Amino acid sequence: AGKRIGAGGARAMSIDSIATGAGSGPVAMRPTIRGTRHAISSGHYLATQAGFAVLEAGGNAIDAGVAAGLAMAVVQSEFVNLAGVAPIMVHIANRRQTATVSGLGVWPAAASLELFLDRHGGAIPEGILRTVVPAAPDAWITALEHFGTMSFGETAAAAIRFAREGFAMYPLMAELIAAFGDGYRRWPANAAIYLPGGRAPRTGEPFVQADLARVLQHMADQERRAVARGGRLAGLQAAREAFYRGDIAAAICDFHAAEGGLLTRDDMAAFRVEIEAPLRYRHGDMDVYSCPPWCQGPALLQMLAILDDAGIDALDAASPARFHLLLEAMKLAFVDRERHYGDPRLRQVPMAALLAPDHTARQRAAIDPARARPHRELWAAAPPLADERAPERRPPLDTSYVAVIDRHGNAFSATPSDVSYDTPVVPGTGLCPSSRGAQSWAVADHPAAVRPGARPRLTPAPAMAENGRWLLAFGTPGGDMQCQAMLQVLLNLQQHKMELQQAIEAPRVATFSFPDSFEPHGALPDRVFVEDHADGNIATRLRELGHDVHPWPAFTWRAGGVCAALLDRESGVLQAAADPRRPCYALGW
Repeated sequence: AGKRIGAGGARAMSIDSIATGAGSGPVAMRPTIRGTRHAISSGHYLATQAGFAVLEAGGNAIDAGVAAGLAMAVVQSEFVNLAGVAPIMVHIANRRQTATVSGLGVWPAAASLELFLDRHGGAIPEGILRTVVPAAPDAWITALEHFGTMSFGETAAAAIRFAREGFAMYPLMAELIAAFGDGYRRWPANAAIYLPGGRAPRTGEPFVQADLARVLQHMADQERRAVARGGRLAGLQAAREAFYRGDIAAAICDFHAAEGGLLTRDDMAAFRVEIEAPLRYRHGDMDVYSCPPWCQGPALLQMLAILDDAGIDALDAASPARFHLLLEAMKLAFVDRERHYGDPRLRQVPMAALLAPDHTARQRAAIDPARARPHRELWAAAPPLADERAPERRPPLDTSYVAVIDRHGNAFSATPSDVSYDTPVVPGTGLCPSSRGAQSWAVADHPAAVRPGARPRLTPAPAMAENGRWLLAFGTPGGDMQCQAMLQVLLNLQQHKMELQQAIEAPRVATFSFPDSFEPHGALPDRVFVEDHADGNIATRLRELGHDVHPWPAFTWRAGGVCAALLDRESGVLQAAADPRRPCYALGW
């Protein structure tokens, strides 16, 4: 099923009329979900269920998104951690406001570049030294405080139940825990949770995380007591205090002190996420929004800018020339990401110049339609070639995603993350405080170098797009694949008029001819991956153009797990779609 999806045979539809049901016949393996009240899609079916229940109970998109995000920290705790990261984008319809919640922690005050240069040879080793301040709890609570309507306890109810009572282990999680078993075995607390009885859980077996349930319940209990005294906002503040200043912070920081970590109670107590305006780029008739360059999100905007006036809209969806153009544009955007992106509070990131017509015109002119630009040529004037240090890269466990649009036209887009195999669980909590320090560089003068109080350059990058007629919330897990997958889905919608689910299922290509965002930042020079369900001519022609083409299995999880929700503002019809490459699921009514 699904062979040669996107090869041009499906009936075309305009993005502006997607919600009307125009077209006929099946165009994808799953249906695009349609409704008139609310729509949600997330990286796991239980998280989608949790968010949908909140919508049905009267919560708005932000309440539902937080509920789904907290649930993912339980049902996908191999790569989403309650003590991890959670970058968020929201759109509030009655305010006509789109905003971001940073959801990314900072290096502890005791961290330094010299520590990793002098004691670890320029590496940021797996384990406790990668830890930055956990940001996700503050991000979820801040979103509720400023944009939601419900309490933390109400939005955490499903997560608490999934953790306390357990859920049935599903195939991808079982596969990944087994594959990364050596990592889990390094620390007794990790092994006790993820390798019960000395082995990885099998599909269908119940999986319980009792300590994590107690942490979530403690936050909800502290909130409930404060609500009785001072109302909803006081309750949210109490839930935050329980994590960042109370017993949970004490458990985390006492463990770090005993194990040689850097994180202190002062680091935890001082931390707050930021609410910021998103970056915006107009491509065709739509505005596309990303988080600022503390994450890689602006690379999506740069890719679109490079492709402006490049002729890609005249190429067939399955044309090898189109995929060549996509790959070359993506490679150029990643050069700028590596040269410039970092914490904009601590360095000037010239985003206006990077998106300016003169710069993007020079990048566009550098694309040769008859030749793939070689890696060493592309990086000749860039930072040191990472492939000289670490020529092979193992794709890490990564992230999940949730998109929600409610009956009021509010939208929520979030990409929570952080893994449990490369850093120790704090005993008695079920928490792995964010190991996102792996996305910094122990390289002097690198824009994302280790520095006390600095944020690593994050891969998770939620996004939105809109014009006057529709609003789209979309995103994906996938590390360095994220912006690549999101670009291809967005162009499938805008240029090739695919239905939402079809746009997600269409074959993807990927390049990794740039330094990996994760330590040790290796590259795969000139390497291109093409999914097996793509037309065979694509791989053949790309190879002829000089790309080092390798096949990916059809619908591989490594190509991302795009989820999306779409509102047709004229008809009021909502849509949701979910990627079959992962256990993603969409619901709507």
